[in-house]
Amino acid sequence: FSFAQAVASCRAMTKHLISLAAALALTAPVSAQEQAAPSPGEIVGKAPAADWIKIAGDDLLVMTLAPDEQGNAREVVIQLMPLPFSQGWVENIRTLARAGWYDDITINRVQDNYVVQWGDPNYDNPEGDGEAKPLPDGLRKMDEEDYTSPITSIRIREMPAEGNAGTRGDAYAEWTDFYKGWPIASDGKRDWPVHCYGMVGVGRGMSPDTGTGAELYTVIGHAPRHLDRNIALVGRIVEGMEHLSSLPRGSGALGFYTAEESGKRTPILSVRVASDLPASEQPAFEYLSTKGETFARYVEARANRRDPFFIAPAGGADICNIPVPARRAAQ
Repeated sequence: FSFAQAVASCRAMTKHLISLAAALALTAPVSAQEQAAPSPGEIVGKAPAADWIKIAGDDLLVMTLAPDEQGNAREVVIQLMPLPFSQGWVENIRTLARAGWYDDITINRVQDNYVVQWGDPNYDNPEGDGEAKPLPDGLRKMDEEDYTSPITSIRIREMPAEGNAGTRGDAYAEWTDFYKGWPIASDGKRDWPVHCYGMVGVGRGMSPDTGTGAELYTVIGHAPRHLDRNIALVGRIVEGMEHLSSLPRGSGALGFYTAEESGKRTPILSVRVASDLPASEQPAFEYLSTKGETFARYVEARANRRDPFFIAPAGGADICNIPVPARRAAQ
């Protein structure tokens, strides 16, 4: 083993150690980043029990679709809008559900990157050719001004914690924020819920028709915020969205199924208010409070992703890019 060989061996070892040190120097910050910057899902997963708010059974609808082609059950759970928004339509929806009116209606319209709509196939459907199903008595008629709510009706705002993305204006409103777990917008005089993915609204005809709640739709694409203040939003889907967003698209006007596509209409077997079901069948859900520290951290993480996959934090998030987490709760 010569002196030259010894020098070469030392140089090789030194080069290896330098490379190893450089590699460790590069990986160490990533490991620290992983520990210091959890993902939004990780933040929600560690939320204390006190940060979760139970959804009342009277505010949940259970919509049962016909089984899929493989015979798998399909159930969609909808949370209804709280006070002060859209309460006339919400009351109508409970009336329709308790009268069994929604039973045996169908999904009639699936427009890609827009909405899925359901109701009586013979009511306000360009392809309908039968007699419309009579509506139950006692339904309220709402005015167009009821699409929004006077700002004074919300006495205490759920203002975001410092660092939250709320209260920022966007192209559609002077500011956006969260109220009782719901995304809302305002012009400083009136407030309104906004059309985010999974929100549920009331189908209607031309103005001044405001709809009854007999026809409903949910957003399955990019948030159509131009509909805000032009149509009633009454709820959001908290479970089973995949059963609606994956349905075959209609080729008729506005995504309605044509007469030749009638076989694509998915039957709706029943819609029930959760509190009316037997106790053993009542689903229990809760949502993450939009007032607490956990939600503020969640919003900041949605606006500035720093977990390992991301390179450049966005520096902000629009109201519809901050979905309020909801989950099944213990009975």
